[in-house]
Amino acid sequence: MERFNLVVIGSGPAGRRAAIQAAKLGKSVLVVENRLRLGGVSVHTGTIPSKTLRETVLNLSGWRERGFYGLSYRVKKDIEGKDLGARLRKTLDYEIEVLEHQFARNGVRTFGGMARFRDEHHLVVTDHTGDEHNFAFDNAVIAVGTAPFRPANIPFDDHAVMDSDSLVGELRVPRSLTVVGAGVIGIEYATIFSALDVPVTIIEPRETFLEFIDREIIEEFTHDLRQRGVTIRLGAKVDRVEKDAQGWAIAHLTDGRQIRSDMLLYAAGRVGATTDLGLEHCGVVPDERGRLKVDPATFQTQIPHIYAAGDVIGFPSLASTSMEQGRIAALHAFGASMPPAPEFFPYGIYAVPEISTVGLTEQQVRAQYIPYECGVARFRETSRGHIMGLQSGMMKMIVSLETRRLLGVHIVGEGATELIHIGQAVLNLGATLDYFVENTFNYPTLAEAYKIAALDAWNRMPRVTPVAPVADEVETAPIRKKAPAPTRD
Repeated sequence: MERFNLVVIGSGPAGRRAAIQAAKLGKSVLVVENRLRLGGVSVHTGTIPSKTLRETVLNLSGWRERGFYGLSYRVKKDIEGKDLGARLRKTLDYEIEVLEHQFARNGVRTFGGMARFRDEHHLVVTDHTGDEHNFAFDNAVIAVGTAPFRPANIPFDDHAVMDSDSLVGELRVPRSLTVVGAGVIGIEYATIFSALDVPVTIIEPRETFLEFIDREIIEEFTHDLRQRGVTIRLGAKVDRVEKDAQGWAIAHLTDGRQIRSDMLLYAAGRVGATTDLGLEHCGVVPDERGRLKVDPATFQTQIPHIYAAGDVIGFPSLASTSMEQGRIAALHAFGASMPPAPEFFPYGIYAVPEISTVGLTEQQVRAQYIPYECGVARFRETSRGHIMGLQSGMMKMIVSLETRRLLGVHIVGEGATELIHIGQAVLNLGATLDYFVENTFNYPTLAEAYKIAALDAWNRMPRVTPVAPVADEVETAPIRKKAPAPTRD
């Protein structure tokens, strides 16, 4: 029986980073992956497919050029499923090749098969031919990710009624689409297909969606969707789903309404892929959704030498944070020094348009009774935005009145997930509004929005310093009514 210093179950972002970090510490590492190819959920059905699909749709539909050439502009007139799949397969092959090379270069062993715990220090892996193989380990990282939640009252057939996994497995352009669930996955796919001019209806049982995003950004985003003809049904719960004689899906809501569409995507939740891991043999206890509870500082489960990272531990379920979780777990497992994690990290939602945010929302600032001011810049106010033909998009900056420090940056619009990193750096370095006011940005760029938003906030803040912006820059900043500071009443 082979013994390894670290066994990693799953080869997604958390698993790959944990494995490579341990290998760089000189440890023997085995990665077990149940799929036929490496990459995990992220590469095969999650992050990479959805973002590749988004980019393909924006390119083929001519979405980015419609501001100049009109709503009828198309790069390709008739876009079909095969057009969407071609780029996806090429991107997937490249990602897997890179991952295989990284593992080989760092001496990480890989093994294909279904892993299950025999006890706290032994693993049984059933390979794809049905043979069993036993491995011993000192430490383990569970990074199996999640799977779509499939309730019994939804008749999934992976054609008319799909989850997010089956959607990328059979790419097609439906005549109409109903999306059940306004979480990150549901919103991303709803807006991607809307960019193809597919009529889309979003059904969400809650009265709001994406609650962790600043409400003003969500209001702007919702306005954009409604202008495009996307129907949003908030506070609506699906009672059941049926298919009619033509094979179309009919969603029956609890309020009596019926929504008929060529395709229905059920994206209301995911569950940890831990059912077949034999966790009962090693003492790790999942919750009712199959997720694992961990120490947020070390990512240890109830069993100290067994760690968990990535989507299987729940929020925030981002590829970027999953990578860092896997790295920290490996460092802690072998007693290596761990630098303190940054206080703030960005969220990215690859909808159309993109949403990205870092730091505190206005709602969180109010809840903490922090005196603050906001500055807003709209992308159409920038020269670059005008050159690109942008009609929508905005940046919101939140600043402390007492310290002038940046508290949060929230962006919706083209390039939001790239622009956010400027705010992230300034926020984690503890810098103030003055950084944006006093520094020069490339012209013309969308990054100028930082300066416009900073000047907008500066114009309405109490004057505590004689330093003033240049006159013409002040004039370009949008004028907004000063918001009252929060009170304790």
